[in-house]
Amino acid sequence: MTVDEAAFLRVEITLDLTCVHSFIGFTRFERVAARHRAEGGRLEVVFRPFQVSPDAPPEGRPLAEVHREFFGSAARAAQATAGMAAIGAEEGLELNFDRAVHVNTFEAHRLLATAARQGRGEAMAERIFRAYLTEGLNIGDRATLDRLAAETGVEPSPDGADELRAELSRVLATGVRSVPLFDFGGGIRLSGAQSEEAFRRAFASALAGSARLH
Repeated sequence: MTVDEAAFLRVEITLDLTCVHSFIGFTRFERVAARHRAEGGRLEVVFRPFQVSPDAPPEGRPLAEVHREFFGSAARAAQATAGMAAIGAEEGLELNFDRAVHVNTFEAHRLLATAARQGRGEAMAERIFRAYLTEGLNIGDRATLDRLAAETGVEPSPDGADELRAELSRVLATGVRSVPLFDFGGGIRLSGAQSEEAFRRAFASALAGSARLH
């Protein structure tokens, strides 16, 4: 189906930048979004912040330690992460849980918000996800984030901390307790790392709803 050039969608994505389900879901969403744009459709993506581990230390600790504590043993942790790594590989993603640094994502979210204001939000989100889950970088480290910003063509800003705290509180107040969430408006919302087919259906439904309104 060819999307009319005037077709416009606004999608709000609520995610955390250390969440593997957010990474996989975002990757699938972006593929469908790319097709929508290639067919002439217009799309605005708005990021909403969420912290799965708001008490995680800013200096970080090995994710493998966190997984051992959560799953109760190294063997169970390895089994769980191997399964997720296999799913990621099917999507073309290299997920190295043994290298990842579990860290507070406040500063990463602040950079993402800055990038979004500069029209680089989607590229910045992908770069931060990859830095965390593929390259094992500490995405709470200011110097690391500055380097990622430079690679993505984003000018870092010292501003936005108060606004981010307010937005994190607002998102929690709406009842969000897990991510990712993809809100297409008109009651069309997907949760979790949905399939590309599910995203295609959501795009089509949202476009049909938009056409009825006009």
